[in-house]
Amino acid sequence: MATKENSGTTEPGPAWRAWGRALLGGAVMAVALGTGNALGEALVRALDLDGYPAQLLPAALVSALAVPVVLALRTGRPGSGRPLGLGTPASAAHGFARGLAVTTACAALVLGGGTAAGWVRWSGPDPAALVSFLAGNALVAVLLEALPEETTLRGYAWASLRDRFGGVLSALGTTLVFLLVPAASTVVQAGVAQAVGVAAPPMGLAPAGQDPVAYPVLLSVFGLTLIAARTAPGRAPLWAAIGTHVAFLSVNRVVFEGGRRDAGWSAHVSPVHAAILELGYLAATAAVFTGARLLASRGRAPASGPRTAVSGPRTAVSGPRVRAAAAWLRPVLPSGPRATASGGRRVQPSAATTYSVGVWAGGGSGLVPPVRVLSRASAPRPGAVSRGRPGTAVRRNPGTRRR
Repeated sequence: MATKENSGTTEPGPAWRAWGRALLGGAVMAVALGTGNALGEALVRALDLDGYPAQLLPAALVSALAVPVVLALRTGRPGSGRPLGLGTPASAAHGFARGLAVTTACAALVLGGGTAAGWVRWSGPDPAALVSFLAGNALVAVLLEALPEETTLRGYAWASLRDRFGGVLSALGTTLVFLLVPAASTVVQAGVAQAVGVAAPPMGLAPAGQDPVAYPVLLSVFGLTLIAARTAPGRAPLWAAIGTHVAFLSVNRVVFEGGRRDAGWSAHVSPVHAAILELGYLAATAAVFTGARLLASRGRAPASGPRTAVSGPRTAVSGPRVRAAAAWLRPVLPSGPRATASGGRRVQPSAATTYSVGVWAGGGSGLVPPVRVLSRASAPRPGAVSRGRPGTAVRRNPGTRRR
């Protein structure tokens, strides 16, 4: 929600600031991607590298340029709202595996349907080559694309927007920034490549060889799927988006580009069917993550059924918040045979205590109206007339028993 602090409370910052931070996250990614690719190619030539090391070096440079900058930007902000979602090292593997498993399962389901429909014709698999390709591709994909893009976009940019706006606008805004990154990175790469004396790819909204209309559509659906993975329940949610990102790249590079990349397995699919299958398994992945989030939010909603009356007719509240408040108060408010204070009478919570708990538990100040609390010595007997306000009887608490 908020990014502005004032006397211990947080208030929403201006909208332009949230959008500026989101665009800053996209700019960091574009600069890192363009610079890392251009400098990486120059270093590969200088070091005379070939094969897999020549792919790994530019990827490592992109992550080294993007991730520390974003972490410094987020941690350097006082009063930062939502965390990036990287979680602890122990939970990172769990989140990554969750994203990887959900996306791979949805891809297998949709591609299996396409195979049954006759859209996909598979080549003979080479297990050793396939495993080698998947392992090597995963590391490059994490360093070159998944880790820096998720940290800058679904991490920093999304969190900056979500601190100020709702979920839908934040998702659309982050996806819009995501669409701008490839074109901006080609501009940066062209400038850096000219400075270091290497060739640069042509500048444009879509990479060379990609359809200028189909590519933004696919990128938009992909971006929204990554938002769904980022906002799904579970530990280290940003690593779930990273796992989804890696699974998407791995599936596409094996199924649709396996022959060209020597992946050990590939498929023959027409361009139209390939687009339908890609969008289909991305939509299925987003549906799984969104469904998990909706189920988790329903589980956190107040339970239906008879509502529990709490201290008076003004409010009747029930559900997890009140149960949490009761558990919190249990060590303070004794009950049962051990509650023998003041002559064996059951100790009742004071109205002031219950009023404070109402605010803490989220029931609001209306949970119990604020009343004047009397000490035991000065409190009138039940049924007696108050001297402070003639004609006003003090109501007896039906829960109080006398021996």
